[in-house]
Formats: sequence, C-alpha cells, structure tokens
Amino acid sequence: MRRNYKVLLLSLLLAFASCSFTTKKFSNPDKDKLLIQVITFVLEQGHFDPILIDDSFSEQLFKDYLEIIDPVKRYFYQSDFEDFEKYKLTIDDQIKATDITFFNVVHERMLKRIEEAKDIYKEVLSEPFDYSTDESFNTDYENSGFVKNRKELKERWRQQLKFSTLSNYDDLLAQEEVSKKNNALYVMKKDSEIEKDARESTLKSINVYFNDNIDDLEREDWFAIYVNTIVEEFDPHTYYLAPRSKEDFDQRMSGKLEGIGARLQKRMDYIKIVELISGGPAWRSKELEVEDIILKVKQEEEAFPVNIVGMRINDAIKYIKGPKGTKVTLTIKKVDGTIRDVVITRDVVELEETYAKSSVIRKDNMTFGVIDLPSFYVDFQDYKNINAAKDVKAEIERLKADGIQGLVLDLRNNGGGSLPTVVEMAGLFIKDGPIVQVRSTGEAKEVLKDRDPSISWDGPLVILVNEISASASEIMAAAMQDYKRAIIIGGKQTYGKGTVQNVINLNNMLRNNTNGDLGALALTTQKYYRINGGSVQLEGVKSDVNVPGRFSFIEVGEKDKENPLPWDEIDAADYTPWENYFDYNVTIGKSKERMSQNQQLKLIEENAKWVKSKIDETIVSLNYKKYKAGLELNEEEAKRFDALTNYKTNLTFDSTKYEKSLFNADTSDLKEKRDRWHESLSHDIYIEEAVNVLEDLKISYPIKKVATTTKS
Repeated sequence: MRRNYKVLLLSLLLAFASCSFTTKKFSNPDKDKLLIQVITFVLEQGHFDPILIDDSFSEQLFKDYLEIIDPVKRYFYQSDFEDFEKYKLTIDDQIKATDITFFNVVHERMLKRIEEAKDIYKEVLSEPFDYSTDESFNTDYENSGFVKNRKELKERWRQQLKFSTLSNYDDLLAQEEVSKKNNALYVMKKDSEIEKDARESTLKSINVYFNDNIDDLEREDWFAIYVNTIVEEFDPHTYYLAPRSKEDFDQRMSGKLEGIGARLQKRMDYIKIVELISGGPAWRSKELEVEDIILKVKQEEEAFPVNIVGMRINDAIKYIKGPKGTKVTLTIKKVDGTIRDVVITRDVVELEETYAKSSVIRKDNMTFGVIDLPSFYVDFQDYKNINAAKDVKAEIERLKADGIQGLVLDLRNNGGGSLPTVVEMAGLFIKDGPIVQVRSTGEAKEVLKDRDPSISWDGPLVILVNEISASASEIMAAAMQDYKRAIIIGGKQTYGKGTVQNVINLNNMLRNNTNGDLGALALTTQKYYRINGGSVQLEGVKSDVNVPGRFSFIEVGEKDKENPLPWDEIDAADYTPWENYFDYNVTIGKSKERMSQNQQLKLIEENAKWVKSKIDETIVSLNYKKYKAGLELNEEEAKRFDALTNYKTNLTFDSTKYEKSLFNADTSDLKEKRDRWHESLSHDIYIEEAVNVLEDLKISYPIKKVATTTKS
C-alpha cells in the first residue's frame, strides 16, 4: 500500500503541476477556498470511482450537511431550511468556482441559533418536569421535520431534555432507596428535591457541552465538517483529516493509548464502542462490549455526569480518556436496551496488546491451536520487525512445538489493515500462488501473489469470522475459501469492504503553500477482488458454515452505509485449489448438521432478534412509571438469555511452552491476561465448533486427491 501511495502521489503532483491553475490561485490567502480546490482535484483525479459534481451531487450534499450539523433538528427553523434551499442545486457550481457561500450562510445562521438555544434550554430546565404526565418522545430524529417557530422549538428541547433528565431522576431515586435500605434512620429526599437535582445535573451537563465543546469550535473546525461531508459523498471510506484530527491520528499510531482502552465511533447522535483493546482497562472490566453506547461520563471528583449524546467524538473522548490511575464512570446503554453505570480505572494501554496471540486447545487426547488476530497491523517504518504476518508465523511455530493437530485462525471483529501483510500471511498456508487481485480505475488488474514456496502450516485449518470482520480479514478468508484451504465459520457474510485506501498529505500537493496546514485525505484508490474473480464489496465472504451471532440482525455492514461503491467482478486468476482434504464438503455438511441441532445457537439467534427489536423501538415514554416499567421489563426479558454466559465447552486452554517461559520474568501481568482470555474461550461455542471441524478434517487429512486448476 505504501508503494501505491507513492505512485498515486507522483501522478497527482504531475497532473497538478501541468493543469491550468494560476499562481494567483496557488497563493490565494483564503485557506478555505484553497482547501476546496485541492480536495476536489485529488478526488476527481485520484478516487477509484469519481462521481460527477453536478446538481444531483449538490442536492445530496445539501441534505447530508444539514443532517450532520443539526441531526436532532434542535437549532434550525423551517424558515432557515427554506433560506438554505435556494442553494440546493448550486453547491456544485460553488465548489467548482471555489465559492463557499453556502457554507458561510449556514455557518453564520448556525452560530446565531446556538446562542438562542442556550437561552431556550436554560428556560426549559428552570421549570420542574412532571413525570406523572402520560406523554412520549420519538427518538427517530431522521424522520422529524424542522419546527416553525420558537414555541415549537422550545417544546422539542423540552421533550429531549426531559428524556435526558429522566435517567438522572431514576438514578437519584435509586440512590435514595439504597441509602434508606442501608440505614433505616436515613430521611429520603422529597420527590420534588430529587426532580430538581436531576434537572440541575442535566443543566450542568449541557452547560459543559456548550461551554467546553460547542463554544470551543473554531471556524476551521466547522469548515472541516463541511469538507468531510463533501468527500464522504464519494464513498464511506474516503474522509478528510483536518490538521488537528491528523495530529490525533498520528498520536494514536505512536504506540500507546492512555485511557480506558476502547476504540469509539460516532454513529448518528451516539458514541459507540467498536473495539476493546485486549488487556486494557475496559477489556479487564468484563462489563463493556462492542456496540455498547456511552450516554454519560462522570469523573471521580465530579458530583454529576456529563451527557455526551450529540457531542462530537473528539470532544467526548476528552472526557473519557485521562491520566493513569484515575477513575471514570460511564453510563452505558447495552445492545438490549438496558442502562447501567460502569466504573473504569484508566491505565496506559500498550498497542502490543492488539497483536497476535495463541493458545493451545486440548480435547480428550487431541491437541489443537488457536491464534487470535485483532487486526492486520504493520509498521511501515519497521516492517521486518512489526507486522502481523511475522507474528502469526511465530505463533504457528510455537504451537507446532506443542504438537497441535489443527489450527483455528480467529478473525472475528478484525477490521482489517495492511494489504501486503495479508498477502504475506495467506502465504503461510499455501505453497505459492495468487492471494488477491487489485484494480485501479482505467488500469489492468494486478495479481498479488505469494511467491514463497515454504508452508508454515499445512494441517487442518478453520477460520472464524463475523459480520464486522472486514477488509484484509475478508481477503484472507476469501483466499483460503477459494483454495479450499480452510473452512470458514461465521455469520451469513462478513462486513463487505472491498476497497483500498491511501492517506494523501494535502500539503505535498503544493510547492509553496503559505496558507498553513491543509491536513490530509484518506482516499479510496483501488478495489480488490477474490482470486475467483468475485468481489467482497457489499456481499462480503459467505461462511461455509453459517451460524447466528450477536450481529446477525443488526445493520453493521458496508451495504448499510451511505454511498458504498457497487459490487462487480473481474476474470479469475490462475490458481490451484488445495489438494489435501478428501471430504471438504462432507466436513461442512457435518458441521451444519451439528449447528442446526445446537440449542445454545438457537438461543443466540433468539437473543439477536430480541436485541434488534429493542434497537428498532424509537418511542420512549416520558411518564416515569411507564419508563421504569419498560426498564424492568427489559431486565426481566434479558434473564432468559443468562444461559448464554453460563455456557461451558468441554475444551481446556493453555499457553504455549514458549509463552509460559516468559511469565516469571514478565512485569505486565501477561499470565493474568492469558488466564482471562482462556476463561473467555472456554465459554465460546464458536471455538468449540471450530475444534469439532478440525477433528473431522484431521480424520481425512492424510488422504489426498488429484489437484484441479482454475484458469481465467
């Protein structure tokens, strides 16, 4: 990918140097206009599938930008929308002329409405909420319209703030009840006092949100949001990194994270957990999971939490992360709708904990191995020493030394990473041959091959995936599936990201830039294809054995994103399927039969459907008794899924002899981390079935069949 970046950058620089831009335009003191000029040039010349910047583009950008800056529709009036609407079909013309009138008009109006909103929310929170009133609140902001006047806007704020305060009220009431239970002499606060405290908590939270976040936004921050909206019209993985964001990005790549050890992402108005870093504080707590929503954040020295719903992700992270040893309380909404507080002690998180790790699996008198790979990581400055392929090869050798008879490669939740690394890693399991095909617009396809005839592991292989296994994970799974080298166990399909991105430093596009740092652009430059010619774009990799999981009914894939590139296919590459399994298809049939009869999987599927039904509920009662009854009903319904966490396999897990030799000298609690991982694996039904499949494959492994060749 590094080589592709250099080629792309060179071609763009040559094209930029030869085009008709004048010196005057290059030295334009208006940085915003210069940024628009450079961004649109790079998009048009470098994007894999550039779209026309026309009236249709303008109309979609108009809609998306207003949704992004006012997603809850609590700032703009219908009259504002009508004022903006005259630009609906002319934004494309403005972009081409480096005219930013639309942005300026919306931005100035937004600043005015924000100041007015400060008065409105203070008015609302100065009056008591009546929780006995039978009213409801619709959280489906997308389908609501703009208000017509201040009265309607105040009512919208009232409902939203009452909804936010309701959970504070419930928390405070519960605290009072606990205090009374622990001390019979304790005099509980009156309901009116609890209601007032709840409102004050909300007021403090929203004051912090406006004073520390909204008011801190400079014009360039707002403009970066506008630019990012423009580039995301091209596809979901093309995005703008403003100078400040680029600094944060570079810092995250430095090797250490200080905080709770979780990767977060903004989805609509919510901050969601998308990854837990192994060994980190959040991971150690056992109380946080991927897809959990963080609603509030409370520092240990603060009396009240800060509500981060609607907050920019960079601003939310400021509250969540903090110095080692300090505590933070997160109010979490679980995927099943239940809400709970989780206390995390912050720590320094070493990124080495996201690297490959392995475990020995024992069942009866047989020994297998599992390698967990969170991502296809690489350090291009030190590729020989830090890359996932090298580490997986080392783990294979350690497992072989312990006498394994089959191997599980766990790519669940693996969001991808380096393209060269996955090509090298796939080569560990085959003699040689093509791994993936890559195509740029207007160019012949490039077949990336494993050219090393050595094989690190030639025994039975199972690969575990799920709906958020993406990109490089899909390349790996697809290649092993096409070769019939491994059996893929997982959901109906993987994520479905079949594109390749390069990060372009926009400052390199100008020779004499006096306008300051322009930031960077992550740009989709290529598509990759399976060696059989198909694409994983949108469709993902279909598992050989389809099993239900927690994401089975949740919209988390590429096909559920805005503006995804389409699926297509090209000619197949020349490759020879693996020849060492006689009953590959029979083994898949046996696994499917076992899974269809498994009661634990049936319960997992029921739970996934129930979770989806809770996600789809958008009407929330603002009557406290009904609200509380709903929470209690959720808790009661969730109890029937307790068996999911109580499930225990008949497998035992142990560290490799190599890793055990490190325990005594280790100062990073490696043994504790591995013990916790092994305990988690012992409850994992998917690992259990992977081992069953390995058993079936081992029985047939010595039998070989005549190889056949697929040609383009």
